Amino acid sequence: MKIAVVGGGSTYTPELVDGFARLATQLGVDELALVDPDAGRLGLIGPLAERIFARHGSPVKVSWTAELDEGAADASMVLIQLRVGGQAARISDETIPLACGCIGQETTGAGGLAKALRTVSVVRAIARRAAAVAAPGAWIVDFTNPVGIVTRALLDDGHRAVGLCNVAIHLARRFAAMLDVAPDRVVLDHVGLNHLTWERAVLVDGVDRLPELLAGRLAEIAAEVELPPAVLALTGTVPSYYLRYFYAHDEVLAEQRAGDIRGRTVAGIEAELLRLYADPALDTKPDLLTQRGGAFYAEAAVGLIASLRGATGPHSANVRNGTTLLFLPPEAVIETTCTVGVDGAVPLLSAPLAPEQRGLVAHVAAYEELALEAAIHGGRDRVERALLAHPLIGQYDRAQRLADELLAANAEHLPWAR
Repeated sequence: MKIAVVGGGSTYTPELVDGFARLATQLGVDELALVDPDAGRLGLIGPLAERIFARHGSPVKVSWTAELDEGAADASMVLIQLRVGGQAARISDETIPLACGCIGQETTGAGGLAKALRTVSVVRAIARRAAAVAAPGAWIVDFTNPVGIVTRALLDDGHRAVGLCNVAIHLARRFAAMLDVAPDRVVLDHVGLNHLTWERAVLVDGVDRLPELLAGRLAEIAAEVELPPAVLALTGTVPSYYLRYFYAHDEVLAEQRAGDIRGRTVAGIEAELLRLYADPALDTKPDLLTQRGGAFYAEAAVGLIASLRGATGPHSANVRNGTTLLFLPPEAVIETTCTVGVDGAVPLLSAPLAPEQRGLVAHVAAYEELALEAAIHGGRDRVERALLAHPLIGQYDRAQRLADELLAANAEHLPWAR
C-alpha cells in the first residue's frame, strides 16, 4: 500500500513517520510519499523520514515531491495536513480576535473561521486532483483544521473521506495509564463536534470506569483539560480542553491578554525543530516535538488506516451525522466514537446528549454550516453571518469589525476579498 501525505513538509510529519515505521507491517505500507510545495522543508523531512524507517529496519520506500500528481499517484490513502499561510497566518488568527475583545484561537471562534476561509478551497482542489490519480477506492484522511468543516466539504464533494483529531486518543491513553490497563482495552463514549467534545464513559472491557476516575482522580483529570474540577463533577463528563474557551471564557480571555499567543511560541518551536531535522545523524523524532502538540497523532492515524484497510475496530472520527444526533441535520459532520472498517466509519453513540451539550453543539454546528458556505462561496455578508452565529462572538458590532479585519488580513488567500 502506498500512503501519500499532502503537507509532508509539516514539522508534525516525523511523528507520523515514527508511527508508520513502528507499525508498517501491521499497516501493509510499502511506500510513503511526502508532498509539499516547500522544497526546503521537504529536503529536511524526507531524508529524516528515510532515516527513521531505516532505524526501525523497515523496507518502506520514502519519496518526496512538490508535484501532487506524482505523490498521490496510485496511493490507497491520501492524508491531508495543511496550514495555508503558515504560522504567520496562525498568529493573525489569534491576534485579530483578541484585539476585538474575543478569544484568539486557531480553530475556535473567529480564528477558526479565518482558517476555514483560507483552507477549504485549497483542500477541495487537492482532493479532486488526488482522487483522480490515486488508486481506485482510495480514502482521504483529513487532519487539516478546522477538521469538522473541512471534512464536511470533502464529503459534500463526494469523496471517501474521514476526519481525524487526536483529542480522544490522548485522553484514552491518559485514562488507560490511570487505570493501569492496556490502551487497546479502553473505548470512549466520545461525542460532539470537532474540538467540542465530551467523554461520557470510559469503557474497559465493556465496563464504564469513568465514575471511578472522577471519584478518585478528579483534580488530576481536570488539570489535564484545564477546567475546574467542579465542571467535571457537575456534568459527570470529561470535556475536551477546547471547552475551556466556553466554560471559562473570561478567565481564558484574561490569560491571553496578559500573556503571549500560542502561535508565536509554536513558530519558535518549529524553527528549532527544522534546525534539528537538518542534522544528518538524527534518526528519531526529537523530544521537542512533544511541545508542538499532537500527542498520539501517529497512533490515531495508524489505527484508523489499519481499520479502513480491514482491521475493524473502534476509533474516534469525524463523520456524517446521519441519524446519530437527531437535533442536527443528516449532512452535518460530528466527531464521535465509530466502528471503522473497509466501508468507512459508523457512529456508535449510546445515548442522547444532555440538554446543555445539545444546545452548545446545535449552536456551533449552525456556525459551521455558515462558515462552510462562506468558505466555498465567499462574500463579506456570509462571513459576517458566520461570525454573528458563533457563541463566542454573537454581537453585531464585533462581527462587523472582525469581518473587516479578518478579510483584510487574509486577502492574499481570498481572491473574492481583494
